[in-house]
Amino acid sequence: MAHIYIALVDTPGIFAYLIRKFLGQKYIHVVLSMDRHMEEAYSFGRRNPFIPFFAGFEREEKERIARAFPTAEYMVCELECSPEQKEGVWRQLREDYRRRLHYHYAVFGLPFILYSIPFYQKNHYTCSSYIARILQENGIMVSKKHFSLVTPKDFYIYPDKKKIYEGKLTEFIRLAGTMADTGLQGEGRTAEAYGC
Repeated sequence: MAHIYIALVDTPGIFAYLIRKFLGQKYIHVVLSMDRHMEEAYSFGRRNPFIPFFAGFEREEKERIARAFPTAEYMVCELECSPEQKEGVWRQLREDYRRRLHYHYAVFGLPFILYSIPFYQKNHYTCSSYIARILQENGIMVSKKHFSLVTPKDFYIYPDKKKIYEGKLTEFIRLAGTMADTGLQGEGRTAEAYGC
């Protein structure tokens, strides 16, 4: 058995506040990684954490997010998958990242989510719809919905996830750095190892 990792993120701001009100939960952003330290993680979001108007497919750097949003909350969860599924997700992430400037945030899709109407504009995604699609295409179903309707809440309520950390993003970075410094590997370690 292999594992992939998602992080649910709560960041401050007016746009984030509106999304939180709509979803009815504090976590409004989803990130996908192959490792539990979230060292190489990908998502649809701001191209620069300090500027909310330009968004697309990016490699997510948790340190930059922490600098932009020092109070951000973070939840890291582990999902079981087969080695073949993990390899398929990884291959697709790398290919999409190579073509990242062709991908854009699905601003026009947001009203369709409100009315539960599937909507897909080529190469346009929200953070959750992109991750839902890439997982679905590799046989990992976090929701029965069409990928365009999946929200961060669907990842939050997904019953087959294992929470390995929840707390301040800055603390997660500190703990992950400590484990890296001591040469401990994240795979197979428990939530207790992260102070959870």
